[in-house]
Amino acid sequence: MLRMQYMWKYKALYFISIPGILFFLLFKYVPLFGTVIAFQNYNLFTGFKGSPWVGLAHFKRMFSHYDFLRILGNTLILGIYDMVFAFTAPIVLALLLNEVRLAFYKKIVQTIIYAPHFLSWVIVSGIFVGVLSPSSGVVNTIIGWFGMEPIYFLGEDSYIRTILVSSGLWRDIGWGTIIYLAALAGINPDLYEAAEMDGASRWRQTLAITLPALLPVITILFLLKIGDFLDYGFERVFVFQNPLNLQNSEILDTYIYKAGLKQMQYSYATAIGLFKSVVGLTLLSIANFMSKKATGESLY
Repeated sequence: MLRMQYMWKYKALYFISIPGILFFLLFKYVPLFGTVIAFQNYNLFTGFKGSPWVGLAHFKRMFSHYDFLRILGNTLILGIYDMVFAFTAPIVLALLLNEVRLAFYKKIVQTIIYAPHFLSWVIVSGIFVGVLSPSSGVVNTIIGWFGMEPIYFLGEDSYIRTILVSSGLWRDIGWGTIIYLAALAGINPDLYEAAEMDGASRWRQTLAITLPALLPVITILFLLKIGDFLDYGFERVFVFQNPLNLQNSEILDTYIYKAGLKQMQYSYATAIGLFKSVVGLTLLSIANFMSKKATGESLY
């Protein structure tokens, strides 16, 4: 009875939550039933009911594929690079922007670094291809001033990972600082004033006040990030990929696209996607448990 009274009291909130709940049910949970084709030889014409069950055959095929370890390794390496550089860079940038005292200059810098986030990966790749072009690119023009031969950056395996990480960093570093700047704005200024009266330097204030205040936000965002560790993004890599850099740029997302849509191996591609999801859920659960034990912060 009390529960019904409580729900009636906040009926407006329950009502406006209905579209969001329906969205997740229809577009996030219902499609999960489609993963059953990872255990079938799915046939478009016979559907779920008529397709034969094959158990774990597609998973065995995935692990025994001659190129699977290389593709998984590329995905892991790019994920680690992204975790080291793309995750930490917004924190550093937010701390630096927080120290800027000229509000007008700060807003200009924020606007400039936010802008690339609204560009699609196709446009971002076009910009990088132009900048790195061996014939007319800015980078090779500068290299030419020192008497060096031009480099075809997108045509060599050794450069593709750096290009992928750098392009992602350039596009999203400004957007990533928003949450950290919002958290920094919520710190009580009295804490800084008290620290100054005690003679603490700005560096000491950052270590003793700013970073501890940011720690809960950093922890939550880290947990969300590690859940997508193997989900590097298809479009982000595909627009930079070509046969010359395929050795180091082929990841699980691009391989799923080629196996699933180009070669019409729906069950096999679904098995790889399911493998990614299970690994992500496992990593998230472990990290969440460890975070809860170590810092008291967790997602659930």
